[in-house]
Amino acid sequence: MRVPLSWLREYVDLPATETGRDVQAKLVSAGLEVESVEQLGAGLKGPLVVGKVLTIEELTEFKKPIRFCTVDVGMANGTGEPQEIVCGARNFAVGDKVVVVLPGAVLPGDFAIAARQTYGKTSHGMICSGDELGMGDDGSDGIIVLPPEYEVGTDAIELLELVDEVLDIAVTPDRGYCLSMRGVAREVATAYGLPLRDPALLDVPAPNSYGYLVKVADPQGCDRFTARTVVGLEPEARSPIWLRRRLQKAGMRPISLAVDVTNYVMLELGQPLHAYDRSRIDGPIGVRRAEPGEKFTTLDGTKRVLDAEDLVITDNRGPIGLAGVMGGANTEIADSTTDAETGQVHGTTEVVIEAAHFDALSIARTARRHKLSSEASKRFERGTDPQTTSAAAQRTVDLLVLLAGGTAEAGVTEVIAPSAPRTISMPANHPDRVAGVDYGRETVVRRLQEVGCDAYGQDELVVTVPSWRPDLAFPNDLAEEVIRLEGYENLPSTLPTPPSGRGLTDRQRLHRRIGRALAGAGYVEALSYPFIGDAVLDQLGLAADDDRRRTVKLVNPLSDEEPSLRTTLLPGLLGALRRNDGRGSHDLALFETGLVFRPTGEEHKAARLPVDRRPTDEEIAGLNATLPRQPRRAAVVLAGAREQAGWWGKGRPGNWADAVEAARTLAREAGVELIVRADQHAPWHPGRCAALYVTVNGEETLVGHAGELHPRVIKALHLPERTCAMEVETDVLEQAGTGVLRAPRISAFPVATQDVALVVDEGVPSVDVEAALREGAGELLEALRLFDVFTGEQLGAGKKSLAYALRFRAADRTLTVEEATAARDAAVALAGERTGAVLRGA
Repeated sequence: MRVPLSWLREYVDLPATETGRDVQAKLVSAGLEVESVEQLGAGLKGPLVVGKVLTIEELTEFKKPIRFCTVDVGMANGTGEPQEIVCGARNFAVGDKVVVVLPGAVLPGDFAIAARQTYGKTSHGMICSGDELGMGDDGSDGIIVLPPEYEVGTDAIELLELVDEVLDIAVTPDRGYCLSMRGVAREVATAYGLPLRDPALLDVPAPNSYGYLVKVADPQGCDRFTARTVVGLEPEARSPIWLRRRLQKAGMRPISLAVDVTNYVMLELGQPLHAYDRSRIDGPIGVRRAEPGEKFTTLDGTKRVLDAEDLVITDNRGPIGLAGVMGGANTEIADSTTDAETGQVHGTTEVVIEAAHFDALSIARTARRHKLSSEASKRFERGTDPQTTSAAAQRTVDLLVLLAGGTAEAGVTEVIAPSAPRTISMPANHPDRVAGVDYGRETVVRRLQEVGCDAYGQDELVVTVPSWRPDLAFPNDLAEEVIRLEGYENLPSTLPTPPSGRGLTDRQRLHRRIGRALAGAGYVEALSYPFIGDAVLDQLGLAADDDRRRTVKLVNPLSDEEPSLRTTLLPGLLGALRRNDGRGSHDLALFETGLVFRPTGEEHKAARLPVDRRPTDEEIAGLNATLPRQPRRAAVVLAGAREQAGWWGKGRPGNWADAVEAARTLAREAGVELIVRADQHAPWHPGRCAALYVTVNGEETLVGHAGELHPRVIKALHLPERTCAMEVETDVLEQAGTGVLRAPRISAFPVATQDVALVVDEGVPSVDVEAALREGAGELLEALRLFDVFTGEQLGAGKKSLAYALRFRAADRTLTVEEATAARDAAVALAGERTGAVLRGA
């Protein structure tokens, strides 16, 4: 919500010395998020005056149309002589009043004006457009043409209200009343302790039986509908400058007088309105739910297929408006047109004004269903004041009569569904207990009265909530109002005392250790949104029957392109890598830990749990049963240099081995041994992909994959060449772990080293040979390391030699040569039995 300070002062008598920054500080202290204070007209310096176009000479010898004009600016130029100005705009004519900036002036953006030679003429100033003055879009797409009544030489800075301060407030969903000048003024008045001139306090005639006929078929969707009629409007009437400028400062574009007035009243009172051309309405106005498949064209020219839950405004022909969202094209206020022969102006002369209160949830669903967010729907879905409809309609009538020469018909229609004021019972000391501050009953009652509540009682307060605060429904809501007005900054800072014996779970500890380990290994954490679409799964080259294609679809996704919850962490990480690479960071190593969502097929619709009591354990278990499986995963992606070049060395690029090493790092944190085997698994390169296993309950269990991505995947996702990735399931790592890691007992006895070189077939993985050696060597084996791989003619075709260093040590004695040799021979024998390995040279 954009709030011009000059407009705000009409409702609150702020001290003249108060600036926008001062008001911002007060509102922030009261709990409103004021994002910025815009200084309109900063640096603007005159002379900037009203001028009258006397002559226009068309300069045709240039590529684009140029006009050489003389403009009467009165005595603003010091001589009274016509001012000669070159201008390229064509939306003005001789006799029009325009805005002229003279030499010596400075426009916004530090644009100094001086006489200059251009197009063979000397231009002494400029004829200005709205954009050049920082006014924003006024709908003219050209020069500002003023009404003829303004005198030549009038100061245009004051006339156009070019100097002002505008507060930009981010209104949260529970503070919908602040989407109006009235609501913000109330907060400002409370913050400063000043009286409020409520613009909704108007004399409104009582409803009668001869107003425009309205039939409400759905009182739950529309509990209040006010209709007023104004006739005799002058089609040629334009919105006055003050009205247009206020709309522009508030971020809205002036359109036509009738539409501008309804928008102005909406900004002023927070009540959205709609004006119908009465000549285009066929019969009484109705409010009902749409028929399934019913079609309707909105003001934006889009033909929409309606849903049975949509609330619509109708006449005898069908829908004429999407209630609370947007009006229909068939009853739109007609633009004024001039008959070329007679000079007569034609346009809308009679309007029916709608001011209604609609169900917030219904309007929110309709706006999202049709992807049609409007200024009206933003207010209705946050909750508007039902008591303001008649005042808003009256304010609109008054402005149309004043500005368009209309006449208000005596008929007043009000259709109202019976309702009672909302009351909340609350202990008088409830805000004290919530905040930990002793406010006292008098302070609580005073603060509640300042926000519009009526409070009665002593120890137990009965609070009547004002109609403009639908967000106040529970005692805690009232406590929050007291606390924010007393000042959040005045709350004491006290840390809660946790109960003893509690701390992080093993899963949480492992998650933190994994993050620290990857960060220590040079990876940077990148968090991504947990949403994916089918397109990225296609780009990853996943097969049609791949489990990662079985996703959980969202009913209301943030983006239609990503409507599902992720089944893998790689799309988000690869997207982050692509963005960073595209911005010049080519040496990248990123990681992410988080949940993925894997449906089991056994999910069912969740039951609605009660809110008046704590759910039972059975109800919570039933709720959890409706959720998909959500394993926690960790993934890394890397591209470019893994080690930078410098005085310490040449550096090297990252490769598939680095991705595997990242998985080993995680396995070490979990205290488990990682088993690495060659595999083929999308989206990895079939020749550079490793399957990662750990032992869980005595069985090898797949925990993830690592390696270099397939070239087709790299091309589809626009990634750097040789990009590598790793993804593992940390929950499986935790299951494979043995609990808390314990430091090994260090033996004081010497180590016995034995080396073996084994010849095996080239297709035998070294990890299988290593596993057999470990098992065969027994408890005396302290460490095993592969230090050489050799192939050559002397070994024979299809053979390779693997050389291992075996370290043996006992905890209680010095090993003899015989004991170490026996352990080595046992290891070699088991390796030969399982893998066909033979000692080299044997």
